[in-house]
Amino acid sequence: MQRRTFKTALGFALTLAALSVPQLAVAQAWPTKQPIKLVAVFPPGGSVDQVARIIGQPLSQQLGQSVIVENRGGASGAIGTAAVAQSAPDGYTFAVVFDTHGVNPALNPSLPYDSKKDLTPLVLVGTSPMVLATHVNSEYKTFKDVMDAAKAKKNVSFGSIGNGSLGHLAMALLAKDANVEWTHIPYKGGGPMMSDAISGHVPLSIGSVFVTKPHIDSGRMRPLAVTTTKRAADLPNVPTIAENGYPGFEAPAWWAVLAPAKTPPEIVKRMNEELNKVLKNPEVAKKLDAQGIDIMGGTPAQAGAFIDKQMGIWSKVVKDNNIKAD
Repeated sequence: MQRRTFKTALGFALTLAALSVPQLAVAQAWPTKQPIKLVAVFPPGGSVDQVARIIGQPLSQQLGQSVIVENRGGASGAIGTAAVAQSAPDGYTFAVVFDTHGVNPALNPSLPYDSKKDLTPLVLVGTSPMVLATHVNSEYKTFKDVMDAAKAKKNVSFGSIGNGSLGHLAMALLAKDANVEWTHIPYKGGGPMMSDAISGHVPLSIGSVFVTKPHIDSGRMRPLAVTTTKRAADLPNVPTIAENGYPGFEAPAWWAVLAPAKTPPEIVKRMNEELNKVLKNPEVAKKLDAQGIDIMGGTPAQAGAFIDKQMGIWSKVVKDNNIKAD
C-alpha cells in the first residue's frame, strides 16, 4: 500500500514537472525569440497610442529586443483587448489600455473575454484628472454656475468622448449625488468633442487633461473643475469637484499594461520590473507629464486592485443609470 501511494505521488510530481517544463523554457528564452508587441487599444493620435509609444522605445532598449506598437481600436478598447486576451501567453503580446477597460464589462456584458480571468495586470502606468471645461465666452464662469443652472432645471448639456466613457459616467455620478439632470452629447472621440467645445456648439466638455489642456492654454476654453480628489499639478488653480461640496468625488482617467492570462509568472515579474524602470526614466516621466499623466507604477497586485476597484465603482453607475453602449 505504501509503495502504491509512493508511486502515485511520484507520478503526480513527474506530471507537474513535465507540464512546467514548456513554461519554464518560454520564460528562459524570453525576450530573445521575437519582437514584443504593445497593442494600443485605441486609434493613433490619442493618449493610449501616445503612452504605448512613450514606453515602447526605452523598453526596447532595456530588453535588447524590438518593441512594436500596433493600434487596434474599436468598441471602446474592447477589440484590441480581446486580441491580446486571445493571444499566446508567451510574453510577446501585451495590451496598453485606458480607463474604458474598467467600464466595458458593465457596459457590454457580451464581451468576447472575461476582463478578470483572461488578462493579467502588469502595471498601472498612471492616472490623470478629467477636466470639466467651457468655452471662454460661456455664461458659466465657475463650477457653481453650472450646478446652480442645473438645480434651477435649466437645460444644461455636456459633451464627452463617447457614450459610456468615463467622462459620461462621472457626470452621471455627479448628477445623482447632486440630484440634478443634464443632457449628455456623445462624440466619437476627443477631437470632435473639443472642436465643438471651442466653437461654443456644446456648452460643457469633460475630457482628460491630455485632450483639454491645449485649448485652455490657447485661451479658448475655461476650466471649471477637475475630477480627482487632489488638484492637478498642470492646473493648480482649478478646484476639484470634491472641493465644491461633493467630498470624496473621484473619477480619474488611467492607463495600464496587461498581459494574457497564463503568461508565465517569471515573465510577468520581469516585465513589471522593466516597466517600472521605464516609468522612472526621467525622459519618460517628462513625456508622460506633458500628457497630463501622474505616474503610478507598482506591482501587478497593486494594478489589479486598482482596476478591480474601478470596475466595481463604474459598474454600479452603469446599472444605476441604465447606461447602454452605442
